[in-house]
Amino acid sequence: MSSAVNVLEVRDLVKRFPIRRGVLRRTVAQIHAVDGVSFAIRSGETLSLVGESGSGKTTTGRCVLRLLEPTSGEVRFQGEDLLALDRRSLRRIRRKAQVIFQDPYGSLNPRMTVGAIVAEPLVIHRVGSRRERAERMEELLRLVGIDPKVSRRYPREFSGGQRQRIGIARALALDPSFIVADEPVSSLDVSIQAQILNLLVELQEKLRLSYLFIAHDLRIVEHISDRVAVMYLGKIVETAPTAGLYRTPLHPYTQALLTSVPEPDPQSKKPISLDALLRSDAPSPSHLPSGCRFHPRCPVVVERCRSEEPPLVDVGDGHFAACHLVSAPGII
Repeated sequence: MSSAVNVLEVRDLVKRFPIRRGVLRRTVAQIHAVDGVSFAIRSGETLSLVGESGSGKTTTGRCVLRLLEPTSGEVRFQGEDLLALDRRSLRRIRRKAQVIFQDPYGSLNPRMTVGAIVAEPLVIHRVGSRRERAERMEELLRLVGIDPKVSRRYPREFSGGQRQRIGIARALALDPSFIVADEPVSSLDVSIQAQILNLLVELQEKLRLSYLFIAHDLRIVEHISDRVAVMYLGKIVETAPTAGLYRTPLHPYTQALLTSVPEPDPQSKKPISLDALLRSDAPSPSHLPSGCRFHPRCPVVVERCRSEEPPLVDVGDGHFAACHLVSAPGII
């Protein structure tokens, strides 16, 4: 069971990207990639961040680690304000906060051997002697299910699942307590996805890791998460313990995402895309609608939704939703 201690606290996180045009490259608009996101992750817990492509999930994860510099907000890791740290202090913190990237093909240097890739964080942070680094590299490969005898091979000689295991081993090299897993199984075959997810769960239990797990597949999220936060156009619109979210989704967007999860039944007539469930495509993050930003697509929109942005309301049992209709029984 997760401890009550928060490993990570994010408050009012904002990230905007300027759109520049013309010879003078003047800013003519802003892309609101992340817009006032707040959440916390406890020790040993997995919080999953879900939503369509373009919802701001990956940007949020990268801002948390300062791989992207946030526009504003607060990110506290183990009590320290990451956004106030200088480069040297941030380097120290990054030993405890690591990332697993989505693409197991593009995230590994094709010119480096597997052993060198896994040991690279130890070299960069000057951890141990050459022999100790080699021993640690072999230990990490065994931990993720890779035979250390193949450490002299190159990434091209491995399958996608094996490459992702190598990426996980690299992320664990400095003994972190927190990992951002950015869609770590989305580019893998379905048969391999379960193996990698099981590995992440085993490592979490063994090493007491906390995860920010980023995904768009709610079928995967259900089995790995303690809590789920649903993002839409840069904002969290619903968050709840996993069982509560899947049992009683409150926001229309969450309901659409869950309804669109495919069923393994060829006779099922259930819609398998959001396009079949919602009224239109998502608006551009550089031209957000007034009021609730989901209202142009919402199947139960009312007039209030077009002019007033709904706050994230506590509906009990750790369940929050940002919808004007959550307090109206029978409507949603």
